[in-house]
Amino acid sequence: MSTGPRVGVVFPGQGSQVVGMGVDVAQAYAAAADLFERAARIVGYDLLALCRTGPEERLRETKFSQPAIFVVNYALSAAALGEQGAKIAPVVSAGHSFGEYCSLVLAGSLPFEEALHLVNARGIAMQAAAEQAAGAMSAVLGLDADAIEEAVRAARNAGAGRVSLANFNAPSQIVVSGDAAAVKAAGELCLQAGAKRVVPLNVSGAWHSELMEPAVPLFAPEVRRAHVGSTAFPVISNVDAEAYGDAEHIKRNLIRSVTSEVLWHATSLRMLEEKPDLIVEFGASPVLGPMLKRLPSAPEITSVSDRAGIEKLVTRLEAVGVK
Repeated sequence: MSTGPRVGVVFPGQGSQVVGMGVDVAQAYAAAADLFERAARIVGYDLLALCRTGPEERLRETKFSQPAIFVVNYALSAAALGEQGAKIAPVVSAGHSFGEYCSLVLAGSLPFEEALHLVNARGIAMQAAAEQAAGAMSAVLGLDADAIEEAVRAARNAGAGRVSLANFNAPSQIVVSGDAAAVKAAGELCLQAGAKRVVPLNVSGAWHSELMEPAVPLFAPEVRRAHVGSTAFPVISNVDAEAYGDAEHIKRNLIRSVTSEVLWHATSLRMLEEKPDLIVEFGASPVLGPMLKRLPSAPEITSVSDRAGIEKLVTRLEAVGVK
């Protein structure tokens, strides 16, 4: 049994993609290369080539970005924590939006292939929904949820379109999602109400909003057919900020997550209840780490996005006795 630090693991979701992600990891680690090879057979195209060359516009499309992000995230963790890495079992994990599929694989609840099949089906279904309506998302910085809700309500009442709160990333960072015109109008009202900034997100649709409802009947049957097991350690759902229980709880929330709000701040606080000494973010971009660092009583946080990050983490863990 390891006497090293209690390690928590988090995985980012949509918007964390960058051209070139995962390439150096696949070149350096057999475990990562194997995952990309297996992934190509499931999705039907060379996913590593897509990550290597893009273009960015294609990688941004959700039917491509979701499986690409999932595989890169998990490949980073497999290389760092697997046979070639520090060989450590996390004590808690969570993922932002579909990033939690990586957590479920890490915790033994879903096999890699089955999780990728679901992520691929999710991306295709959500892409189809996005093509039915021009959606957008924006992060509102420096304004509380009540004030943002008021701005969103005003935008809807003015006839701008459908818009709602989508991601509760932090008390001072909340994302709104909906029709592009309505998101823009709500953002302008948020600025008038005192928001520090409103930042459009690098996504191709209105995720976690009612615009995604057409995706649910396409995706839900795939989830219901999936073979889902219990988790070997707590995985915190970003739908309800609770540790997953039985298979039905997992399936229910995976379906809900298509349209439901992402309760990331509450999920992060729930993770801290497991008392990790170190939280590692595995993803192409450091998205979650900066937010976690601002939590009260946050432990050490590190983000791993490439081979150099993996080597640094493994050296860090081996130095404190993890073999």
